[in-house]
Amino acid sequence: MIRRNQRSHNPEDTRPNPRHIAIIMDGNGRWAKRRHLPRVAGHKAGVNALRDIVEHALARGIGILTVYAFSSENWRRPEEEVRFLMDLFITALQEQVQDLHENGVAVGFIGDRLAFSKKLQKAIADAETLTQANKAMRLMVAANYGGRWDIATACRTLAAAVAAGKLEVTDLDETRIGRTLSLGELPEPDLFIRTGGEQRISNYLLWQIAYTELYFTDVLWPDFSAPDLDLAIDWYKERQRRFGRTPEQLADIDSA
Repeated sequence: MIRRNQRSHNPEDTRPNPRHIAIIMDGNGRWAKRRHLPRVAGHKAGVNALRDIVEHALARGIGILTVYAFSSENWRRPEEEVRFLMDLFITALQEQVQDLHENGVAVGFIGDRLAFSKKLQKAIADAETLTQANKAMRLMVAANYGGRWDIATACRTLAAAVAAGKLEVTDLDETRIGRTLSLGELPEPDLFIRTGGEQRISNYLLWQIAYTELYFTDVLWPDFSAPDLDLAIDWYKERQRRFGRTPEQLADIDSA
């Protein structure tokens, strides 16, 4: 459970930032409903919020930002809303990718993209190709993604490698599985943020967030702004990340 406070970002704070932040961008529909607007208006506002958060994360020196854009369960939503989301996805990519590229952001996508239209698949591939050499920040977009799908896909890949004689069963340890998952080449998230008041993981990066600090906020995603991100980062910096060790062991490590 989070403990929100009113402190803003202090540029003289020398405590390390999270290297990798994962976000569930929740609350677009409720944001629209409260304003007596159609749900699609909330999704449009959510795209604008993401642009602002990427800009601020870049300014804060965050190395990796992974956002949940469309889950494998979101296909269950009304057909008209799903169709709008797909069109919005294409439009946002076409409008934003050049600006991301010019600011040194490498864009990547995780999830089963084969379910998307050829047009959207091409827009995704084009964005990845254009920005792949950029170093300022990695923006990873989870689209048609589910944590269980991710683990099952990795298991099939490793099982096929064993069947082909490329691996032994004894080679299948946590490290090998982790590297086979989506984001396998990246450090695991340090900080998880979910907006919108819900306190669930919702099938997001199930393996990767085993030791991630979990931050939940009532702020709806379209209202989530730079000061809100600063609050989450400041909260993270107060956490003692022990990874199974005792506080005394950490104190010994810090003093060494």
